Amino acid sequence: MSKKLTSRAEDYSKWYNELVVRADLAENSAVRGCMVIKPYGYAIWEKMQAELDRMFKETGHQNAYFPLFVPKSLFEAEEKNAEGFAKECAVVTHYRLQNDPEHPGKLRVDPEAKLEEELVVRPTSEAIIWSTYRNWIQSYRDLPILVNQWANVVRWEMRTRLFLRTAEFLWQEGHTAHATEVEAMDEAKLMNNVYATFAEKFMAIPVIQGVKTENERFAGAEETFCIEALMQDGKALQAGTSHFLAQNFAKAFDVKFVNKDGKQDYVWATSWGVSTRLMGALIMTHSDDDGLVLPPSLAPNQVVIVPIYKGEEQLKTISDVVHSIRQDLIKNNISVKYDDRDTLRPGAKFAQHELQGVPIRIAIGPKDLDNGTVELARRDTRTKEVIALDTVVERVGQLLHEIQDSLFHKALEFRNSHITEVDHFDDFKTVLEHKGGFISAHWDGTNETEDKIKELTKATIRCIPLDMVAEEGVCVYSGKPSKGRVLFAKAY
Repeated sequence: MSKKLTSRAEDYSKWYNELVVRADLAENSAVRGCMVIKPYGYAIWEKMQAELDRMFKETGHQNAYFPLFVPKSLFEAEEKNAEGFAKECAVVTHYRLQNDPEHPGKLRVDPEAKLEEELVVRPTSEAIIWSTYRNWIQSYRDLPILVNQWANVVRWEMRTRLFLRTAEFLWQEGHTAHATEVEAMDEAKLMNNVYATFAEKFMAIPVIQGVKTENERFAGAEETFCIEALMQDGKALQAGTSHFLAQNFAKAFDVKFVNKDGKQDYVWATSWGVSTRLMGALIMTHSDDDGLVLPPSLAPNQVVIVPIYKGEEQLKTISDVVHSIRQDLIKNNISVKYDDRDTLRPGAKFAQHELQGVPIRIAIGPKDLDNGTVELARRDTRTKEVIALDTVVERVGQLLHEIQDSLFHKALEFRNSHITEVDHFDDFKTVLEHKGGFISAHWDGTNETEDKIKELTKATIRCIPLDMVAEEGVCVYSGKPSKGRVLFAKAY
């Protein structure tokens, strides 16, 4: 049996890296900074994707797909966006390889195959999409456009970590066009609410909704809404963002429309996205020193059934009963795996399914058949119970709801106990070093103070909470007047 994971208390980063690999979620690839998402990890992402896709479509959005490559001239059109992503861009300069005459069997770039215009591998798709929208929009009758795409993007990160920060990652990005400022702002807020609902109801992760400061805002946006979550090590993680882009991209790409008054105006825009970074959030919010702990709504297998037997005869008898249980669970929309592999002992199977976070394990052996019972084990609390065979479906359904609810409230209690109000900078530094979590403190609203606090402590303003109460005070660093508290934290 594999050795235990490094404990979270001993080395949180090492624990995380080991868990991702050993739970069969992902691994590093032959391409520097990129990852292979393995079938079990991808099955979790698919469940996230399916639920989000349903929520997007319920709010009137449609899926489309746009090119991976962005001509450099288009990428440069919106200046702030181009500057914001320039250092992370991968660029295609040639379109062909040829045999290297100096090194037989090797290839080199064909110097005669240089592109007339370099192509940026998309770090985000505003440029290519808004150059396309210019052809789609002439009148207010063409609006709104509510489009989302599921895609990959490339941001050339130097320091990478599986799921949390990789050179290539999967995401969805919504890009909408509107006739009025109010419609666009309402859209940006709506999608941030969708993300918050998804995080809390499906991922069982409590989040704080807020807006970013100017320093932290998406490049090219006038306002960035966000959801911020807190991980078990006291660091924050940005779990989703929704951007009010105003008319910046419409002006950059000359996207105009004739409004209801017969006058030309620039289109109003939003963009919004979440990525496979959510996988990292899921792992770090709920998991423990024994492996993954998955909320039932996102677990590839909500239930695993393990037979305890000696010989083929016992296995056949147990399998006949399991087949009936499995069919009843499936009829009730509960995903179930029957692990009848003969290559592992039951104990090794138990360990694997604990490592992979299966919410409920059912063990059934000859004595259980004689007694008309099965043993249920919860992954989150590690508690076990013996129940009657004919109550399995009902009890499993109850437990799945209990587990989902319990995981959320456990994370909520942790998050709430790690929001600390401070009024003095020495206290700020002490809490940050010894407790972590969110620090609620006054800020004078200047970029200079925000930059200085980051320089001294590595803490950033995660958001200005949407439910912030106006409160006169003085900035925790500068002592200048402040109108309210913001949330600081160290972050991923």
